[in-house]
Amino acid sequence: MISNPTNLIAPDAAPRRERLKASADCWLSLAAAPTFATMALLTATLGSGAPDLLCSAMHHASSLGGMVPMYLLMSALHLSPWLKLVSRQRGVLRRS
Repeated sequence: MISNPTNLIAPDAAPRRERLKASADCWLSLAAAPTFATMALLTATLGSGAPDLLCSAMHHASSLGGMVPMYLLMSALHLSPWLKLVSRQRGVLRRS
């Protein structure tokens, strides 16, 4: 995944459609982490229903199993674009 595809395309060299696609890719990469975090929160608060009953009946089930840890892991894995955005903003603030 490219963290900021808009930097790869020079505004004067690329057609408008390519710039819009790069911008959409950037926004989608930023949307992933909050979406997974929201899904983890909703799953933890609302529960996931019948599958939880089946999984809780297992005696040696891992505490890391289930949808909430999976959503949290996916959220953590998709934090890279956010961290790059924050570090870029800090660099801009330091220069000014």
